[in-house]
Amino acid sequence: MRKIIHIDMDAFFVSVEIRDNPTLADKPVAVGGSSTERGVLSTCNYIARKFGVHSAMSTSVAMRKCPDLVIINGRMDVYKSVSDHLRHIFARYTHIIEPLSLDEAYLDVTNCELFGGSATLIAEDIRRTIFDELKLTASAGISSLKFLAKIASDENKPNGQFVITPDKINEFIYSLRLNKISGVGKVTFEKLKTFNLEFGRDVQAVDQSVLIENFGKFGQTLYQRCAGIDDREVQTTRIRKSVGVERTFNDDIDSNEALENIMFDKLIPELKRRSEKYLQTRKIATIGVKVKFADFHQTTKDYSHTSFDKDIFSQLLSEAVERGGGKKVRLLGVHIALSDIDSCGSQNEMEQSFFSF
Repeated sequence: MRKIIHIDMDAFFVSVEIRDNPTLADKPVAVGGSSTERGVLSTCNYIARKFGVHSAMSTSVAMRKCPDLVIINGRMDVYKSVSDHLRHIFARYTHIIEPLSLDEAYLDVTNCELFGGSATLIAEDIRRTIFDELKLTASAGISSLKFLAKIASDENKPNGQFVITPDKINEFIYSLRLNKISGVGKVTFEKLKTFNLEFGRDVQAVDQSVLIENFGKFGQTLYQRCAGIDDREVQTTRIRKSVGVERTFNDDIDSNEALENIMFDKLIPELKRRSEKYLQTRKIATIGVKVKFADFHQTTKDYSHTSFDKDIFSQLLSEAVERGGGKKVRLLGVHIALSDIDSCGSQNEMEQSFFSF
């Protein structure tokens, strides 16, 4: 029986900014781009969230919802430094650590002997240490299953923690809304509801074959999660699956020719540069284009191919733009998916556990 803790910093970027400038403590604050430059928010504090502001919202929309919102340009070097400190704190409790981002990680504390091996007390001490040394708050979720630990860390935010003991797993899943499970986004959740599947108990009551037939491989995964099955271990190495580059425009673009010029002159050369180290040992599996329209709807087009083929990229762009029905484009991106690492793959093909910290 594993003991897994999911640590998630509270409004990380903006909390660092408020820590370093306490005069912001009682104000709605967000980290993101300028409203005059088509910016997007990275994160915001809980005061701002009361106005309906949230991460990934355009800065201009956020300012309309909260005119007093203080917008701060991010200091990534500072956030990375704080994240590195977090890494060293985590390593005092276990070396089985899987970072998900700068401010979020899984910790397997099964063999940690501190506090009599109590994962609950270990999580409390980690959070206390983070506050003592960094003057920042973190939330934690504790469970024997990886996906439940992540869900649990959101239950008592901010600055709290939640424990799902093995004997309470079935009870918790029974009442769990499916959109809290990783992988169930808005579109998938709406489709699930058309099958009268909204809570864990609903999935428990249907045959697995129904889910697989209508949701493919993810249907099987969802069935297992709702049955309390998650055999995934905390991974200390992570394999890069894709590489991408995208750009948000200062002004919306309605010309395919202009989009092609940006794609071939700017985006694809940068994509090649970023992909170079991975393509020394792996191959391209698919290439793709992402388009976000002026109304914020977005679409992607992918094609199985093993090179940066100009004609295919051009065709993918045309098909993606056509889906917009004449709408202008505010963001354009290109990406590749990387082939799986074979048995001869070297350690250089793998990103070490703290690569993203």
